[in-house]
Amino acid sequence: MLGRVLMAMSGGVDSSVAAALLVEQGYEVVGATMKLWAGEDDPFAAHRFGGCCTVGSSEDARRVAHLLDIPYYVLNLQDEFNARVVDNFVATYAAGETPNPCARCNEWIKFRAFIERADELDCEFIATGHYARIERDEDGTTHLQRGFDTRKDQSYVLGMLTQRELRRVLLPIGGIEKSETRQIAAKLGMAVASKPDSQEICFVEDGDYARFVIERAPQMAVAGPIVDTNGKKLGEHNGLAHYTVGQRKGLGIAAPQPLFVSKIDTSTNSLVVGPREGLAHAGLSAYGATWTQGIPAVGTKLGAQLRSHARAHEGIVTRADEEGFEFQFDAPTGVTPGQMCVLYEGDEVRGAGTID
Repeated sequence: MLGRVLMAMSGGVDSSVAAALLVEQGYEVVGATMKLWAGEDDPFAAHRFGGCCTVGSSEDARRVAHLLDIPYYVLNLQDEFNARVVDNFVATYAAGETPNPCARCNEWIKFRAFIERADELDCEFIATGHYARIERDEDGTTHLQRGFDTRKDQSYVLGMLTQRELRRVLLPIGGIEKSETRQIAAKLGMAVASKPDSQEICFVEDGDYARFVIERAPQMAVAGPIVDTNGKKLGEHNGLAHYTVGQRKGLGIAAPQPLFVSKIDTSTNSLVVGPREGLAHAGLSAYGATWTQGIPAVGTKLGAQLRSHARAHEGIVTRADEEGFEFQFDAPTGVTPGQMCVLYEGDEVRGAGTID
């Protein structure tokens, strides 16, 4: 045996095939589904299709584990999920920023908390069905790389991982394309071979983020002024929870040119709007930095990816330390406070932080 692995099984085709590949390679695989959310009438017990933490998904994962003849568990991580992901989601919105709950879930739950469970089950490694690659040097140093399938690359949402986590992570499908993943699943007789990918945020079942936030932060429903960048009042908003930076539609104001949300000012309950060019910034600052290969020197040329599946914007590091970094773009670029900025050197992730 190559080692004992705790495989995160969501019930989807990606993690199912990842588990199968590990078994084929000679690992001792233990399958596990994470029960994360118990609110909103408990989506884990709701028979909705497409989510990653529902009872239907758990049953799909259990069937795959049976097919592969591996042990299978459901791990209760609800407390950690609420504290690290749901509370952060609401607090970030309440601060006028746009959260990335899936990235937070990967950082705190699907890797760090999952590794703790792996220790309890005497597993040397953990594995997931993410489309990203890990390369290892002879001394054990790991390098997180973009997935072979560039259309499905998920290295961005793993950008906050450090050597501590990466040394224990296996990503079995990072070197193949999604189409091949489905072909392998079909060949093995997996019922999930044609199962659609999950898309929605699992804890906002109806997709109404504003409702979810307002129920937990009522101040975000209070109406207030819409102002331009000079402070001139243009209209009235119906609660800051309904808006995000860069939004154009649904502002309810008339203007001679298209206006976009440029800032959500929770200190004055104001929605600041301006022309498209006002969204572009010469650079950004980020906090909560993590680094995969040490802190880059000032002046290092890197690419900054600001959203999942978006292209990286070239520029240079102008400050970097254990707490955060500043990055100057080669060309002005739109940034959204609260989102993750992941820094790349070519296809390799160097570090990440939350946009300030």
